[in-house]
Amino acid sequence: MAADSGPGTPDTPVDRPHPDSDPGRGRRLAIDVGSVRIGVAASDPDGVLATPVETVPRAGATGRGRKSGRGSGGTTPAGADIARIVAIAAEYEAVEIIVGLPRTLRGESGTAARLAVEFAGKLRDSLPEVPIRLSDERLTTVSAARALRDSGVRARGQRQVIDQAAAVSILQSWLDERSSMMRSAEDAARTALFGDDV
Repeated sequence: MAADSGPGTPDTPVDRPHPDSDPGRGRRLAIDVGSVRIGVAASDPDGVLATPVETVPRAGATGRGRKSGRGSGGTTPAGADIARIVAIAAEYEAVEIIVGLPRTLRGESGTAARLAVEFAGKLRDSLPEVPIRLSDERLTTVSAARALRDSGVRARGQRQVIDQAAAVSILQSWLDERSSMMRSAEDAARTALFGDDV
């Protein structure tokens, strides 16, 4: 796993769909890692449409307004966030998990990117059989918030919905790029077999 050496560094590599590493048909998950919450989205088995799943509290985050009688002041227990993602991956029989890597408009990595990379590393340790990808997710949370606001969702109840909408945006971008990549690969294979007469 690549290390993020801090603000202003464009050194964290991102993944893109590729025929050689594609696991084939099956559901994909995407996660939008925040400091307080994690938005989760899933695809259909054919990898066409992304839909929201849930918002998972971050381990160690207290989260304003969350009622909990356990832990220190409502803090989510260590490892509970990873355990929940692992459970969702099992429930959906995920063949691939896409972790959003937030970067600046100049493609640089900072604190948020470091959190995502660290979380992806822990997820790889817990789910070694499922490919974990890092995907560039510039502005997905901003876009999700704007879309929800434009659709009339009130700000007070938006936060958890925004996290899920950001995950949907990350996953839908991945699915669309994968679909285009698979079509190109199929066209190239067909041309190689039959020539330009196809």
